[in-house]
Amino acid sequence: MSDLRAEPSPRAPLRLPVATPARTRAAVRELVRPHRRLATAGFAALVAATAIGLLVQPLLGRVVDLVAGRHPAAALTLPVVLLAAVAVAQGLATMLGLSLVSRLGETVLARLRERFVDRTLRLPLERLERAGSGDLTARVTSDVSRVAEAVRTALPELARSLLAIVLTLAAMAVLDWRFLLAALVAVPVQAHTARWYVRRAVPLYAEQRVAAGDMQQQLLDTIGGAATVRAFRLEEEHAEKAAERSRWALLLTMRGVRLVLRFYSRLHVAEYAGLAAVLVTGFLLVRGGSASIGTATAAALYFHSLFGPVNSALVLMDDAQVAVAGLARLVGVTDLADPSKLTEASDGTAPSGPEDRPAPTANAAPRPEVAPATAADGGAAVAVAGLEHSYEPGRPVLRGVDLALAPGERVALIGASGAGKTTLAKLVAGVHSPTAGTVRVAVPGTEDPAKVVLVTQETHVFSGPLAEDLRLAGPDAGDDELRAALARVGALGWAEALPEGLATEVGEGGHRLTATQVQQLALARLVLAAPPVAVLDEATAEAGSAGARVLEESAERAVEGRTALVVAHRLTQAASADRVVVMDGGQVVESGGHDDLRAAGGPYAALWEAWSDARSGLPSAHDPSTHV
Repeated sequence: MSDLRAEPSPRAPLRLPVATPARTRAAVRELVRPHRRLATAGFAALVAATAIGLLVQPLLGRVVDLVAGRHPAAALTLPVVLLAAVAVAQGLATMLGLSLVSRLGETVLARLRERFVDRTLRLPLERLERAGSGDLTARVTSDVSRVAEAVRTALPELARSLLAIVLTLAAMAVLDWRFLLAALVAVPVQAHTARWYVRRAVPLYAEQRVAAGDMQQQLLDTIGGAATVRAFRLEEEHAEKAAERSRWALLLTMRGVRLVLRFYSRLHVAEYAGLAAVLVTGFLLVRGGSASIGTATAAALYFHSLFGPVNSALVLMDDAQVAVAGLARLVGVTDLADPSKLTEASDGTAPSGPEDRPAPTANAAPRPEVAPATAADGGAAVAVAGLEHSYEPGRPVLRGVDLALAPGERVALIGASGAGKTTLAKLVAGVHSPTAGTVRVAVPGTEDPAKVVLVTQETHVFSGPLAEDLRLAGPDAGDDELRAALARVGALGWAEALPEGLATEVGEGGHRLTATQVQQLALARLVLAAPPVAVLDEATAEAGSAGARVLEESAERAVEGRTALVVAHRLTQAASADRVVVMDGGQVVESGGHDDLRAAGGPYAALWEAWSDARSGLPSAHDPSTHV
C-alpha cells in the first residue's frame, strides 16, 4: 500500500468554492427560519418523549425495592402497569416528534435543492468551464445524497440522543447529586475525544469530497473524450491519471477508517470509567444508608442507558461531519451566484473575484459601458474595442481586437484553427469576461444591454416532448408559434412527420434526432428567444457535407433581422454575409465585403481560391480545405 501515499498531480487552479463553517451555519438558519413553528413543535414533542422515557428507570428501581422488601406480588401491579403506560406514551410522542422533525428536514432539504439548482443555472458559464463538470457533478449527486441521508436519519436521531443525554443527567441529579458527579467522570475523556476527532475529521472529510470531485472529473474527461484518447493512443496515460485520482481517494478513505477506529477505542475508556464510578458511588451510598438498592439500581440503569445516546450522538457526529462537508460545498455554489455572501473558501480555493460574478443577464455580454444607438429602433449595435483575452497568464489568445457590428448586420468570422474566433464569439456572448478592453452591446435608443443568444455546435436535446424542448426558449409560446419557428428554419416537415408530431418524446430514451435536426432545433429555439443579437459559433459544423447547405439556409433564416456574428465553418457562409472578418493569431487582419476582399488579394482571397480549386478539382498551392 506504499504507493497510496503519493499526492496526486497538481489540481486545477480554480475550482468551485466551499463555504466557511460560519457561512454554512448562517445558510442553515436562513433555510430554517421560515419554519420556526414546525421546528419548535418537533423539538417539544421529542423533549416530551425523552422525559416520559426517563420514568422507566425509577419504576424499575421501585420494583427492585419492593422485591428486596419482600412485599406481596400484588404490590408490583402498579409499577408494571405504569411501565406499560410509559412505553405507549413514549412511543406516541416519539412518533409525533420524529414526524415533525422529518417534515422540517425534508422541507429544508427541498428548499436547498431548489436554491442550488436555481443558483447553478445562473452561474457564469466561464466559471463553470474553468472549474470543470466533475466538481459540480459530485456536488449535485453525492453531496446532495449525503445531506439528504443526514436529514432523513441522522438529524432526528441526533436530536433524540442529545435530549436523552441532557435529561438523563438531570434525572441522575434528582436521584442524588453524587450520582451525577460520578457520571461526569466520563465527560472529560469524551469531550477531549470529541474535540480531537472533530479537528481531524472536518478537514479530512472536506478533502475526501474534493478528491471525489477530482476523480469524477477525470473519469468524465476520459470517457467523454474516449474517441480522441484512442485516436492519439493515450489510453495508458488516461488510465494512469484515473488510477492516480482513485488511489488518492482510497488513501483518504482509509485515513477516515483509521480515525473512526481510534475514536471508538477512546470512547470505550470513558464509558467503563463512568460506569465504574457510578457503581462505586451506589455501593457507598447504600452502605451508608443514604440511598436504597432501588435508587442505586436506577442510577446505574440511567448511566448504562447513556451508552446508546452518547454512542449514537458521536456516531452521528461522524455522519454529520460528512454531511456538513457536503453542505458547505452546496452553500459555496449557491453563494457563488450571490456575490454579497461570498467569502474566502474554507478549502483554500480562491475567494470570489470578477470571474466569479454572474453577468447582468443570462447571456448578456459584460457591461462596463453601453454603446450608443447607431440605427433604427429595434436593432442592436455591438462594439468591441481594444479587446484582449488570455486563458493563461502570458499566453494571449486575443490581442487588440477592434470590431463593430451595425444593427441588423450579419458578420462572418473566419480564420485558421486557433485564430481566436470562438474566444471572440464567447466574449461577445458574455460567456467570458475580457482580460482587457470592452465589449458593448446595446439596444438603440436605450441604455439597456441587448439580449444575446449563443448557438454552438454542441446542442443538448432535453428528454421530453419536442414541443417542451422548444418552449425552453419561449415558455409562453403556443403550438402555432412553435410551428412557425420550425418552419422558419426549415424543420417543420420532419417535426410533423415524427410519430406523434410535436408531442413526440425526444432526448435520452426518446426518438433519436439526426445531427442536422438537432442543430435546426437549436436554431428554432433561437427564433423563439427572439434576441436582437445572435452569435453562431460553428453552429452548422456537426451536420457533415450532406446537411451542410440545409443548415446554412436554416441559420440564415434564423438570424434574419438580427445583428449576427457567425463563426463560419464553410466559406459559403462567409460569401453570403454582409461582411467578412478574417482573424489570424488573435488579431483582425482583414475586414470587408466578400467581393472586396476577393479583389484585394489578401488572406481571404487565398482561402477562396483554394476552396474554389478544391471544388473544381484543380491543383492549388493553398490548403484546399473547405473548412475555416
